[in-house]
Amino acid sequence: MRKDIEEVGQTYGIENWSAGYFAINHQGNLTVTPTKGTGPGADVYELVRELVEKRKVSLPILLRFPQILGTQLHRLCLAYEAAAKEWDYTAGHFPVFPMKVNPRREVVEEFLREGVKQSVGIEAGSKPELYAALSLEQPPESLLICNGFKDESFVNLALLGVQAGKRVILVVEKLNELKMIMRCAKQAGVTPWIGLRAKLYSKGSGKWASSGGESAKFGLTTSEILECVRLLREAGMIDALKLMHFHIGSQITDIKRVKNAMKESARVYAKIRQMKVNVEYLDIGGGLGVDYDGSKTTFEGSINYSVEEFANNVVYTIKTVCDDEKVPHPHLVTESGRVMTAYHTLLVTSVRDEIETFADDIPTATIDDDDAQVIFELKSLLDGVTGKNYREVYHDALDEKDELHTQFNLGLISLEDRAKGEVLFWDICKKVSGFAQRAGVDEHEFDELKRILASKYLCNFSLFRSAPDSWAINQLFPIMPIHRLNEAPDEYATLVDLTCDSDGIVDHFVDLKDVKQVLELHNYEDQPYYLGIFLTGAYQEVMGCYHNLFGIPNEAQVVIDTEGRAHIKKIVQGSRISDMLTFARYDAPQAWENFRRMLATRVAAGELDAARAEQLGKQYESDVTRSTYME
Repeated sequence: MRKDIEEVGQTYGIENWSAGYFAINHQGNLTVTPTKGTGPGADVYELVRELVEKRKVSLPILLRFPQILGTQLHRLCLAYEAAAKEWDYTAGHFPVFPMKVNPRREVVEEFLREGVKQSVGIEAGSKPELYAALSLEQPPESLLICNGFKDESFVNLALLGVQAGKRVILVVEKLNELKMIMRCAKQAGVTPWIGLRAKLYSKGSGKWASSGGESAKFGLTTSEILECVRLLREAGMIDALKLMHFHIGSQITDIKRVKNAMKESARVYAKIRQMKVNVEYLDIGGGLGVDYDGSKTTFEGSINYSVEEFANNVVYTIKTVCDDEKVPHPHLVTESGRVMTAYHTLLVTSVRDEIETFADDIPTATIDDDDAQVIFELKSLLDGVTGKNYREVYHDALDEKDELHTQFNLGLISLEDRAKGEVLFWDICKKVSGFAQRAGVDEHEFDELKRILASKYLCNFSLFRSAPDSWAINQLFPIMPIHRLNEAPDEYATLVDLTCDSDGIVDHFVDLKDVKQVLELHNYEDQPYYLGIFLTGAYQEVMGCYHNLFGIPNEAQVVIDTEGRAHIKKIVQGSRISDMLTFARYDAPQAWENFRRMLATRVAAGELDAARAEQLGKQYESDVTRSTYME
């Protein structure tokens, strides 16, 4: 049995992408261990059953494991501490959490609570984020980094934070911002800390490589940086310049790009220090990636380094440049939001049905003597396919299918003949695909055939709400069942969501060697079958949209003890129909009144009984409290 479980685990690559947080137990169920190496994992399947059967929480359910946030934060901080010790780096490390990655209060507060000793701060890139950040208790030495384009109200809000005792750093993105900051600071009688974002020549790698380099959206050119220094000197505010900032892109896949960027950024910092400007902090931005597919390569869904290697390269490279330039080592500020949050949520959905395709549940074709010749040709191919000739048969069948449709378009065969020919063709395809799979053939045409023949499992969720990057940028998220993992999967499938959008489909899946177009799943037998979508904790919650007015799913916040027991700390109700009516600017009482008016019109016309109309009105009114998803 254990061998079967190991083989199934390899099918989904769980050991490669889960970072040790998820595994499979002897019962064939998914387990989670939020604090690695501290005991047995909790059974996720049993947790979901408790939520659904006992707590009456309907799917989809977002499981949030806050302990994983703390574990990832400590891993990041330990990596920089170890690197500093190894390379004799004399300055500190100040991690900040970028709120844009996941602005949920529970997430931000967990980082601030877990990171007291590491002086964990916050990065805000908009007025709402900054407003929320100002209300949160931060460690005394931590930073509040203000990125993004700013207007006067943004700057004045940041100055409130300065006066409240926070260590606010306003990062200048363009030259005119500095002039505005200086003007607002003079009016408020407050001197804030200022940072300058440099536009580096170096670029990152992967999907977001274009966010760095000379054509980047944010950042100051070299001449603009020098102009900022001049303006600050003239205003007597040069001591307020505390930070140099740069960012070369999110999810950097190749460690070589990191090294190049660190060399350039450290050199810029050093030259500024040599101008007798006491800059203390170097903000290296984000970029530390997540290995979504577990391949440890430079592929877009992967990275070819670890957190520890990333930290080592950052620290060593910056130290080397600073020592060469004979300037003090700067305090390192990191904004590694993705790696800190991606692992901590798991969306659990259920398969609700199987969408039949033209290759499924079709009757066996009965051949008659008066059938067209093309029908006999297809039947002959079906009867004659073997393990030796399946490739040739498949090519011949494609020709016969074209001939079938040509004759139908010319009016030479009936609709019944066309149906019979299509049944035979798909029967041939099923046989051919089976022979190709048993032979281990890895060719495009047979991979495409496997994709066409794959089942379509209808899942109770909205892709646009819970994993929008899968649709928008073809981001890979690991997907697998959370139970029956002691059984070998016997179906190939793609996943479709509840939306009426044809893009609401998942048809690319993680694989060590390539991107799979189908996912190995178990046969759907009208019994609860639960799937998990992993690594969605970064960006997906905040970027999810309300397509078709599907709202936020139900949520459970779960803590795992050292004995592997799951404790449901909080259940957050997902969106109801009423919530989404409000979002779309409908008025529920007005909707009820309008619907009752329609019923009254039918009653007056004698088309509906008055008692029945009253019953229907009450039902319509009560349905507003239902979930937006299938129940």
